[in-house]
Amino acid sequence: MVQGLSYTNGHSIRVAKYTRIIAEKLGYKGEELERIYYVALLHDCGKIGVPDNILGKPDRLTDEEFEIIKSHTVRGGEIMSHFKSLENAGEGALYHHERYDGRGYPEGKAGEDIPYIARIICVADSYDAMNTNRVYRKKLSKEHTLEEIEKCKGKQFDPRIADVMISLIKNDELNADNAES
Repeated sequence: MVQGLSYTNGHSIRVAKYTRIIAEKLGYKGEELERIYYVALLHDCGKIGVPDNILGKPDRLTDEEFEIIKSHTVRGGEIMSHFKSLENAGEGALYHHERYDGRGYPEGKAGEDIPYIARIICVADSYDAMNTNRVYRKKLSKEHTLEEIEKCKGKQFDPRIADVMISLIKNDELNADNAES
């Protein structure tokens, strides 16, 4: 399997598990918790339209390549909008790269205008990116990851969700391997 594709598969599973753990800490239960898990599991489904040579590129992306990567959110939102049995399924795919300060994509939504599920996935997705080896860098240390999440509170991340993530990391409660499937 192409390195980028195997990473994307494992990434989606880990992000879904982290998202469920965060959501549970935020008080979600039962069917709603399961819905959140499945929305997060499919958050990167739009990457199906991104060429493998871009997904697995070890060097800095060109502006054009970055625009192609960014398109996965809109493509994923469109794909997920057809899932009638999974309420608001497209929100996680479409908005998980929006930033709390409004500087994200695809629409530049900010704060409470970003759907809550997407704000949770954003933190889980970023944590997984920092906590795994990538083609272009080694994973960050626990301390560096905590610093990054703290630094990005109110900018990239919803502060409340970032605080939950920080607590989970500090208490070693984010082992995706041990999270329920």
